[in-house]
Formats: sequence, C-alpha cells, structure tokens
Amino acid sequence: MKLYELATTPNARRVNLFLAEKGITVERVQVDVRAGENLTPEFRAKSANGRIPLLELDDGGYLCESVAICRYFDELYPDELALFGDSPLDRARVEMWHRIVELDGLIPAFQAFRNLSGVYRDREHCVPAWGEESRARLQAFLPRLEQRLGESDYLAGARYSIADIAAYVLIGFLPRLDISVAELPQLQRWLDRLRLRPALAGC
Repeated sequence: MKLYELATTPNARRVNLFLAEKGITVERVQVDVRAGENLTPEFRAKSANGRIPLLELDDGGYLCESVAICRYFDELYPDELALFGDSPLDRARVEMWHRIVELDGLIPAFQAFRNLSGVYRDREHCVPAWGEESRARLQAFLPRLEQRLGESDYLAGARYSIADIAAYVLIGFLPRLDISVAELPQLQRWLDRLRLRPALAGC
C-alpha cells in the first residue's frame, strides 16, 4: 500500500497520528498540493475527491477521505486501542464527538484559513468576510471543548479515541489563525495528557 499525502496538512496529520497509535507503517508519497499536483488528470483518476490523503491499495484500488482510511486500517488491524470505540454506545459517542469536532472545529478552521490567507486563490474564490465569520465560529466552539474536557478525561469518555486525535490536530492548526488556547485550563490539561502518548511525542 501507498499513502499519498502532504504530511503537514491537518487531514494527513490525522491519518498519520492514527497509524502511529496503531504502530502501522506504510509507504508515503508526498503530493505538492500548493503546486496543484492533486489537480492533475493522473491524480484525479485515482482520487474520487481530488484531495489528499489518498490510500493506494495492494489490489490497485484507492481510498480517499481521512476517516475512511483510518476506519479501513482499524478494521484491517483490530487491537485493544479501539480508537473508534469498543461497544455500541462507545462507538456512538466516539462518532458523535468526532463529528462535532469536524463540523464545528475543523471545517470552520479550514474555511477561515483558506479565505483569509488566500492560499488557493489561484483555484478558488476567496471571501475574506466568510473567513472572519468562520474564525469567529471556531473561537465560539473552543469553550465547548473546554467544558467537555472538564467533565471527561477524553472527548468521548474515559478512553482516548479518534475524536481526541481530530481535536489534537485542530488545536495544532490554531496558531495559523492567531488563536490561542493558553487560557483554557481543562484543554491544557488534556493536551498535557495527550503529549505523554508515545505516538504523539513531538507532534
């Protein structure tokens, strides 16, 4: 298998942290997204959404979307971590918090960055006002994370999960938007706990 990625992007980081937790190694191929390598006919013939990360399977097929790739590896290599949950209720709670982080955190963060920085202005219409609104929505979401982490060691409950990985990636993205979480003590304690995990060391 091969993983096509740009390692510094949030969705690639989500897959990489997930694989690191499970101790899985896979060949990586870096794709220069800013130069538009993902927009070439050759790449788009492989990727249903024209984005990275993209997993090339041994049978010649492909999987895109970071969570789909994580689910595939989780099913392929089941272990005691159960990063998607280990019971019907646990899996539902992981899914719930993962979606909350995606819809109320990661998507606004991406929209804010793309529209305010204009990083892809050569291929999309940037709307600075929408960037500011997305940034404000993201800032309004952070106190909800703070409240939740005051109630539970991890987002979905007592166990670390892919929801925490997604939130960790989100927090790592915030400096690009000049947003700080230094004054959120519960979130800081959660970050300190996560940084003790070998898979996240230095990430």
